[in-house]
Formats: sequence, C-alpha cells, structure tokens
Amino acid sequence: MNLPLNATPEPALLASPVVELRQYTLKPGKRDTLIDIFDGRLIEGQEDVGMTIIGQFRDLDRPDMFVWMRGFDGMDARKDALTAFYGGPVWAANSDAANATMIDSDDVLLLKPAWPGAGFDLSGVLRAGLTVDRKTNRNKPLPGIVVIRIHHLRLGAETTFANRFETEMVPLITASGARLLAAFVTEHAENSFPRLPVRARENVFISIMGFDSAETHARHEATIVGSPAWQVFWQTVRPDLTQSTETLRLSPTSRSRLGR
Repeated sequence: MNLPLNATPEPALLASPVVELRQYTLKPGKRDTLIDIFDGRLIEGQEDVGMTIIGQFRDLDRPDMFVWMRGFDGMDARKDALTAFYGGPVWAANSDAANATMIDSDDVLLLKPAWPGAGFDLSGVLRAGLTVDRKTNRNKPLPGIVVIRIHHLRLGAETTFANRFETEMVPLITASGARLLAAFVTEHAENSFPRLPVRARENVFISIMGFDSAETHARHEATIVGSPAWQVFWQTVRPDLTQSTETLRLSPTSRSRLGR
C-alpha cells in the first residue's frame, strides 16, 4: 500500500477498551494556540508511552472549547501511561504553554464500549504527519464533522438503554446517512490516576457519529426526528434520562485520527 506523504501508518486495529472524553474551556481566542501545541508537540509523546490519541476537535458551537479523546488498553495501563507522560520530558517542556491557554480542563468522562464491538475501529486510518510548512497547515480542519451525543441516565439503566439503542436506533441512524463510529457507557472503575479528575458521579451513554458535512448532519436530524421509530424509542427511554441530552458538533483538527 502506498502511503500519502506526511502520513503515519497505523496498527491494524485501535479500539481502546478505556476512553477519556475531555472537554477543555479555554481563554478567549486561545483555541488555535492550544491546537498548534497539541498537534505539533503532544501527540507522539503520549502515544510513545502507550496511549492512543483518537481525535481532537474544535467545537463548532462553542468557540473557546477544545474537545479530544484518548484511549488506553485498560485501567492499569492508563495509570502507567499517564504516570509516564505527565512525569516525562514532553509534558515538562510544553505544560506551561498548554496550561496558559486553559480556564478548565477537568470536564472528563471515563468510558468503556457500550457493547462488544462498539469501540473505535481505526483499522487503516492514517494520521497526517508533521509537515514542514506547519504555519500554513497547523489550523486547517479536516472535512466533515463528528457529532457526540451524551445521554445522562439513572444509575442501572445503562445496559437496557445500550441494548435498545443497538437494536433499534443503530439501524435507523445508519439508514439516514450517519456513520456510527462508536458508542460508550461510563466506566465506573476507580480513577487510576487521581491527579487528573474525572466526572465520577456521571452515568452516561454516548454515541459518536460521523458526517460528511454540517449540512449532511442537519438533513439527518430532520429526517430521523420525523421517524415514528425514533419517537417511540425516546418515549420509551425518557424515564431513564436524568437531564437533557448534550450534543457536541465537532470539527476535527488536521492531525485528528477520527474524522478522516
């Protein structure tokens, strides 16, 4: 297989059993600064110690939000990888510059696949390499968008919700033009790296979908909301929802794996 210039070959499968969804509130106007630091200096250092940097994004509806996901081979592997990275030279060299862009970095959900096979399959996905002309390419987003929907559930409802979503909603979603990239529920295991807080009291189901454009997503939403099957599903599960669903419309950065 011929690889594109500046592309990094990936392993056959990257479907982490433990995933963090991280939402950072940034100082006004600092998002591109953080993306430049993250994409240019922090990806390889994290992956060198055993993490998978799954995707990083601009939030299309919140100009000062940076959203990203990383994966681990398990909770012990997470502890080891985070210990190595945050105690290592790459973070030491770049932490001051990265932290200077942030107001809050503690909005973190710890997740696991919602059913067998629901994690990310990144087989054959290529991340753009570091280009020589980073000044031109550093802030160029990828085409398409990623949409994350966070459903807040009462404790104990996640298994039933996930089963119904897989059997009833997945066929409906994919038939109306979406690509279901993954689905997750809260990982309730004890935080193995307490230096970085997570939202431990949350109980969520998360769907992650890919679309060719914001317009494609809008058409998908208009179609699916009018479906009787969609209406029946949400009427049935409404008693299990504890608050309004959050929807994140995300534009992948130029070096994001997810969204390519």
